Amino acid sequence: DKIMPQIEDWQNRPLSEVYPVLYIDAIHYSVRDNGIIRKLAAYVILGINNDGYKEVLTIEVGENESSKYWLNVLTEIKNRGVKDILIASVDGLPGFVDAIKVVYPDTEIQRCVVHQIRNTLNYVSYKHKKEFARDLKQVYTASTEENALSELTLLEEKWSDKYAIALRSWRNNWDELSTYFKYPEHIRTLIYTTNAMESYNRMLRKVTKSKSVFPSDDSLHKSLYLATMDISDKWTQKIRNWNQILAHLSIYFDDRMSSLNM
Repeated sequence: DKIMPQIEDWQNRPLSEVYPVLYIDAIHYSVRDNGIIRKLAAYVILGINNDGYKEVLTIEVGENESSKYWLNVLTEIKNRGVKDILIASVDGLPGFVDAIKVVYPDTEIQRCVVHQIRNTLNYVSYKHKKEFARDLKQVYTASTEENALSELTLLEEKWSDKYAIALRSWRNNWDELSTYFKYPEHIRTLIYTTNAMESYNRMLRKVTKSKSVFPSDDSLHKSLYLATMDISDKWTQKIRNWNQILAHLSIYFDDRMSSLNM
């Protein structure tokens, strides 16, 4: 219990005014509550700060994702000093897009393409999977959004009779899936997938895997906090090509980054 004040101080610490990139995701755990085991989620916001280093902004333990929930989380980080987020890379979290449009209306949303691919292939029969995946790759590896849409049309013409549901989500989510096409390769690589978050999640699971059920919410929060402190100490290298990335972002978001004197 001695670390609870430390966790509170960490959760309320001042944050940077602008984060070029943010990743948002959730990890699920089992927690005992009055003899009943509940499934709770640890909602994590991981940022890349202006110096190019990864930084966990907040960890929230809760139950249901919703616009109202994310509105509270985003309002909290705004109150801690975050005035702007340039790009948010997310795994289609329920309610997040609606909430961020309220708190940070200028933030660009990039839905994780890797998760989208996995979800799509879940609908595809094993005998078609290899061919379908090869055709789908032409969409998300296209050089421009225009070319990607052309490839998506070809994909639909070929496969919609068999896999209309799988393909429909690409059209429905296109605005959030296609954000990365407007950027050069090193920024695309950074935002089109939540790999940075998944790497962090894997390290958390290594620490927490010995506990199949946590005795309380606080116990889970303490474990995640201590693990995060240990993981953060190892983040000593900048994101690769950060100076190039920052230079391009400074051009794309000139009016929003000029106040930082970068």
